[in-house]
Amino acid sequence: MRHSKFFCALMALSLVTVFVFSQTSSLSDLSEAEGDTNVPNAQLAMSLSYYPVTAGDVYTLTYAAAGNAVKYVIPVDTSYKIRVANLGVINCQGLSYMQLKSQVESIVIKNYPLSGVQFVLTAPSSFIVTVSGEVKETVECSAWSLTRLSSVVLPYLTNYASTRNITVTSSSGTSKNYDLFLARRNGDLSQDPYLRPGDTVTVNRFERKVKIEGAVERPGEYELCSGENLKELVEKYAGGLEPLADTSRIELVRTVTGNGDSGVKAYLSGEDIEKNKELVCYDSVYIFSYWNMKPVVFVEGAVSENVVLSTSNSNADKAQGAVLQSNGASLESMNRLIMPFNEGEDYSYFIRRNKNMFSANSDVEKAYILRDGKAIPINLNPILYDSTYYADFPMKANDTLIIPFRQFFVSVAGAVKNPGRYPYIPDRTWDYYVGLAGGFVKSQNSFDAVSIVDINGNKLSKTDVITPETTITASTNSFLYFFNQYGPVITTLASIISTTLTILITAEKL
Repeated sequence: MRHSKFFCALMALSLVTVFVFSQTSSLSDLSEAEGDTNVPNAQLAMSLSYYPVTAGDVYTLTYAAAGNAVKYVIPVDTSYKIRVANLGVINCQGLSYMQLKSQVESIVIKNYPLSGVQFVLTAPSSFIVTVSGEVKETVECSAWSLTRLSSVVLPYLTNYASTRNITVTSSSGTSKNYDLFLARRNGDLSQDPYLRPGDTVTVNRFERKVKIEGAVERPGEYELCSGENLKELVEKYAGGLEPLADTSRIELVRTVTGNGDSGVKAYLSGEDIEKNKELVCYDSVYIFSYWNMKPVVFVEGAVSENVVLSTSNSNADKAQGAVLQSNGASLESMNRLIMPFNEGEDYSYFIRRNKNMFSANSDVEKAYILRDGKAIPINLNPILYDSTYYADFPMKANDTLIIPFRQFFVSVAGAVKNPGRYPYIPDRTWDYYVGLAGGFVKSQNSFDAVSIVDINGNKLSKTDVITPETTITASTNSFLYFFNQYGPVITTLASIISTTLTILITAEKL
C-alpha cells in the first residue's frame, strides 16, 4: 500500500514537472516568435550555466512528500532571499541559476530522500534600463539578464556619441566605463557587459574621430583614445598597410585648423607614421598604392564605358576601378577608357584579358594604335578568337587603342515620309528600306525613282542587294510637284510682263 502511494505521488510529480516545462517552452516559443533579443527566454537562460539569478525571476519547485505531490512557485524579489517551501531560506544574490538549483535540491533531498525534486526557471526577470547622454533622446529600454550593453545603446547614438567611453552606473551607485570598440574588434565581451536591474547607462561625447582610406587593410572612421595618433591609426585600427602601399605619398586633410580655414592638406611619408604624427579631430588620411602609379593606355571608340580594369583585390585599387564587366548594351557613341597595365605586358594578353569591353558594334578587325603621332594597324580578330595565335606586340605607356564602329545602318533620304538611318538587315533590297522610311511621298516622286550609292561611292541598281552604309535617295521628279513649286512664280512673272506690254502699247497710241 505504501509503495502504491509512493508511485502515485511520483506520477503526480511527473505531471506537474511536464506542466512546468510546458509553461517554460511556451514562454520560449513566444520569445522566439517575437524575434526580440531583449525578450526574456527561459529555455535560453537555463541552457547557460552562468545565467545570474535576478530580481524578478520566477522559479518553480516540485517534489514528492509523504506520497503527495508538492509544488511551490518561488519569486525572487530585490532582497534576493527566497524561501524553499518550509524547509529553509537561501540568499541567492550573486548566484547563478545552476548554483541556486544545487542548493535548493540539496535542502529538499536532505528532508525528503527519493522525492524526485525538480527546480526550474519558469519566467526570467524583465526590467527597465535608462539610457541618456549623447543619444537622440533619453529612453527607458526593456532588458533582461542576458541583454548586453551594445544592444541597448547602439540604436540611439548620435553622430557625436562615443562608443569608447560609455558609463554604466549600478543600483548601488558604482560606475564603470566600457569600450564597445574593443568588444567588437577584439571580442572582449567584458567591455560589453550584461545589464542588471537598476542600471543607468550614460553615453559620453567623443573627443577625436579621424578617417583613414586607401592602401590599408581596414579603412574607415575611428575614434582615437588619448595619446593615440597616426601610428596607432594605421597599425592598430586600420590593420596595417597593404603590400602595395606607397608610404612616400600620404595625404593628410585637416578640416578643423583653428584658424577659420575651410581645410588644409599636408603631404606625409612613412617617417611620419614612425614618429606618430599628432592627429586632431576630423583629420582624414589617405595612403596611395603603387597600383595608382602603373602605366596606362587609352582605349577609345566602340568599347563599353562601364568596363574598368582592376587586377587587385585591395581596397585602394577598388577605389580606382571596378572589376571588369560589361552590360552587353549596344554602343551608340564613342567611349574613352583609361586602363592600367603591367610593365612588359603585350597587347595579345591585354586584349584577351579585357575582351568583355567589346560588343557587336566594335570593328576589331580595323583597330589601330596611335603611338607617338603614328597609326599602327592591329587586327584583334586572331587575338580574340584564335587560341594558337601569339604576337609579340609590347604595350607602351600612353598608347591610344582605337576601336572603330562597325557600320550596320542604311541611310534613306529624299522624297520619303521619314528620312533617316535604319538598321541594316542582310539580303534586303532598296524597297525594304524605303518602306521603313514610311514609303515615297507621291506628290514628289514619280515612278519610284531612286538613286542607290554604296559606302565606296559605287552606284547600285534596284536589283542589287543593299550593303551596309548604303545611301538610298528617293528622287524628287514629279511634274505636279515642280509645277506647284514654281507655278506661282511663273504666273507672277507673266502678269508683270503682260502689264508692262499693255503700258507700252498704250503709250505708243498716245
